[in-house]
Amino acid sequence: MTRTDGRACDEIRPVSFERGYTRYAEGSVLSTFGNTKVLCTATVEDRVPPFLKGTGSGWVTAEYAMLPRATSTRTARSTRQGGQDGRSMEIQRLVGRVLRSCVVLDALGERTITLDCDVIQADGGTRTAAVSGSFVALVDALRTMRDRGIFPHLPIRFLVSAVSVGKVQGIAMVDLCYEEDSIAEVDMNLVMNHNGDYIEVQGTGEKNIFTPVDLQVLLALGLSGTVAITALQREALGFVKGELPDL
Repeated sequence: MTRTDGRACDEIRPVSFERGYTRYAEGSVLSTFGNTKVLCTATVEDRVPPFLKGTGSGWVTAEYAMLPRATSTRTARSTRQGGQDGRSMEIQRLVGRVLRSCVVLDALGERTITLDCDVIQADGGTRTAAVSGSFVALVDALRTMRDRGIFPHLPIRFLVSAVSVGKVQGIAMVDLCYEEDSIAEVDMNLVMNHNGDYIEVQGTGEKNIFTPVDLQVLLALGLSGTVAITALQREALGFVKGELPDL
């Protein structure tokens, strides 16, 4: 099978993280995966959810939305539909959940970092672009907090990136565009840290079953994809010596 954009099956799309994309947020990144573009902004606020008040611990959460004309046909805004759709809610919970796993929340004090993920243009893999871009925005927000004297070192346990993998017309491939994703027999999303450990695995045989061998092939493709994405995150963030002492 020849992929629509001529890529090899183990090749991710052109990926970039444009930092400082907006003016006011503590962290802002335009996350681009091929033709998928997600604006990820990180906001720091001196508040926490009620269940954390008085604990001294902070929180990381996320919201996800798709602009009406991010796709080939216009989609009504959720505010016009009376509430958020289930898919958006599921994705924002994923983003918040996986990014909380990499932050030492006690170091934040009673502060919340909110990652807003707004899809400007969608061509498959919006959740993986949101996760990967939000991590970069999160680091910049933490840098802002460090520069304000809230903590001496960035309270990050590990780096986080995400990629989609799937089986299309019997062939395993990484970082699916919409045309591939829409006909995939198996669809998976992998979130991993910089050591190659899994943070979250979402997978389903949408049109067919998949074997243990299929699973191992897809996991290996996902690992190679996240390694490539993590390298681009590191390059975009330009970590300096000693900034991440535990990594």
